[in-house]
Amino acid sequence: MAVRALLDLHLLVRPNGAVAAGWHSMWKYSWPRDSSWVAVALADTGHGADSLRILEFLARVQRPDGTWDARYLLDGSGAVNDGRPAELDAVGWVPWAVWSWFAAQQSGGRPARAHLAALWPMVKAAADAAVRSLAPDGLPRRSMDYWEDSDEVTLGTAAPVLAGLRAAGDLAGILGSGRDARRWATAADRLAAAIESAFGPFGYHRRPYERSGADAAVTFLGPPLQVSTPAAERAVRTAESALRIGNGGLLPGTGWPGNPTTAWTAETAFFALYYASTGHHQQAERILAWLDAHRTRLGALPEQVDASGRPVSVAPLAWTDAVVLLALLAQDHPLPVPPVPAS
Repeated sequence: MAVRALLDLHLLVRPNGAVAAGWHSMWKYSWPRDSSWVAVALADTGHGADSLRILEFLARVQRPDGTWDARYLLDGSGAVNDGRPAELDAVGWVPWAVWSWFAAQQSGGRPARAHLAALWPMVKAAADAAVRSLAPDGLPRRSMDYWEDSDEVTLGTAAPVLAGLRAAGDLAGILGSGRDARRWATAADRLAAAIESAFGPFGYHRRPYERSGADAAVTFLGPPLQVSTPAAERAVRTAESALRIGNGGLLPGTGWPGNPTTAWTAETAFFALYYASTGHHQQAERILAWLDAHRTRLGALPEQVDASGRPVSVAPLAWTDAVVLLALLAQDHPLPVPPVPAS
């Protein structure tokens, strides 16, 4: 499964660094979110140059305000103008991906630091956009998240923005920008407190109230995005139980508007990654075995698995490939996590 996922990513990453989400119709675009995950997976599997190409592509297409459009044409000529708004979570995903790439280079090397310096303007602009996005209550403004459907703030936006601020702050310290490091650490602390107070009392559901239901994004509250907590771990276990369906896979959320009998592989893999990263290897193995058993005849990981257990929708899917690779790595050794600075 790991070999095939890497081969598929090799095909999905274009020479210019654009990542095709999949090779079929409306998936043949580059999403900053998917691209960030692929960059991390390639960096952590020793493909640092490929990872860097992706990050450099993201730097080229970043908007002047530090954010990203929802998706881009693979030739890098511009965003896809289909009316969907920018997705704020990218200002979290991308700095986390840069931090992860640098961590995978074992830091300190002159080429890695030179490339990091070249990526720094992108990271700074994204982190500044993340700070500007925070409302008086400390949470980000409402934005479409990975569901690409929300009219309110969701955990799927707040959690990656927090990870991005932590990552950017650590990179600022590495590059000697203490003022930025302190400013982003302050914003991250404020956001972390807001997530705990707004989402925590309801079990870290999709939105900050009980009836919004479980969301696979609860796994974003743990490694390799950030250090988990006992409350987050309890929420992850509760969410997995709530999202599991008859074919053994998971839905993105209890309020998911799509087919309730079709599992989504990326969201299923989120739980494998969380469990592997927090030392619950048997639970991770159970989910990874399910993913392995539901690949296509050619061995590719599909986007979805239907009620009868058949792979459906597009295959391969870059995001699923990336998450599965990271989960397999985490079964063997801990993945790096952006640190929380000492108070």
